[in-house]
Amino acid sequence: MKRSTLSHSLLNIILVFTESALTLLLRLDPELRKAAYPLAKQGTVICLRLYLPHIEIFATFSYKGVLLDANLPVGRSEPDVIINAYSIQVLSALTSHDSETTEKLQMRGELIQVQLVKQFITQLGLGGLIQGILKKFKGGNAKQKPSADEMEEKKNNYKLRIAEQQTQINTLTIKNREFETTVKELQSRQKTLTIITIASVIMAIVAVITLLMN
Repeated sequence: MKRSTLSHSLLNIILVFTESALTLLLRLDPELRKAAYPLAKQGTVICLRLYLPHIEIFATFSYKGVLLDANLPVGRSEPDVIINAYSIQVLSALTSHDSETTEKLQMRGELIQVQLVKQFITQLGLGGLIQGILKKFKGGNAKQKPSADEMEEKKNNYKLRIAEQQTQINTLTIKNREFETTVKELQSRQKTLTIITIASVIMAIVAVITLLMN
């Protein structure tokens, strides 16, 4: 009796940790949420019958996540899908992220339900966990490689900016030349005016001297 109680308690602890891990995975991996959505919509119940050791686990899909229990949910007389497999087979399917490994699992139930469960298990692989964690903690800071259309748009924008800058440079060059021409004209006028002024002063002095001598 003590062994049975201990085994049941240990199983409950494992199920709680597994359920928490599934909840985390569903938050991290959008593709996994897509795979779980049709199962949650139908309230699918899966019975997982494992051998070596012999364990029977029930997984109930809902919009809140995946509920794991050692007993069939209340109000259900039988599960929608039954999976019979050795523990090592299930472990391999859950960690491989490989559809061929998942196909080897023996499943009973409606064809559509079975296919949905297979898709979920395949997406649930360890690869999905790693990808989800990388997207969550690194994806936000990592720069994604731009597409060909985005690269072409960036090139066109750069070309447009260069053309605008070249136009501005040309405009400034023309204005600078006009300014230099204006300055030279003013300098020339100033020089001419200076010569005329000096000549006028000299002529005035000569005229004054001539008058005084007469």
